[in-house]
Amino acid sequence: MKKYILFLFICITISVFLCKSTDVNAYAVQNKSETKADIDSEKIVDVFNYGQQNLYITQSDVDLMAKLVYAESRGEPFEGKIAVASVVLNRVLNPEFPKSIKDVILQPKAFSCVTGNTIVAYPNQDCYNAVYDAISGKDPSNRAIYFYNPDLSTCAWMRSAEKNDVVKIGHHVFFKSNDCWSRDFSFWIK
Repeated sequence: MKKYILFLFICITISVFLCKSTDVNAYAVQNKSETKADIDSEKIVDVFNYGQQNLYITQSDVDLMAKLVYAESRGEPFEGKIAVASVVLNRVLNPEFPKSIKDVILQPKAFSCVTGNTIVAYPNQDCYNAVYDAISGKDPSNRAIYFYNPDLSTCAWMRSAEKNDVVKIGHHVFFKSNDCWSRDFSFWIK
């Protein structure tokens, strides 16, 4: 009887794993400009669901988000780290921003820690945990698409923009704005 139960457990485990792998390969394309080949170039590790939108996330996306979280929120409370990761996801879902995690993070002058399309950072487990919490739907930023540290920011727009749904976490201020200057950040640095 014990062998039968063990055999059954192993079969169920294998079938769950195989079904999960099949689901990863049988996904719908979120954005009409993306092709299945674009998404298939790297294995999907998670899906962020928001309403009718699904965002398919690769390991490279998770790693890049963790680097951003480390670089932008080192020394901030864990809730602030989740909020930084949430801003990235919120921007991808916002029609005013690029449609991929990589393109949102590497958008010129969007994040101060990005230099030459790279982020020099060595994220710890807290950063990865914050990214996965954001992907699971936790968003302490209240769906913010911007954040900044008022004590350190050199961005004139951040200081003067009309801010809606403001949330302060640690040293950061998270917000939405009707002054949506998301396509070109070149004017930010004064």
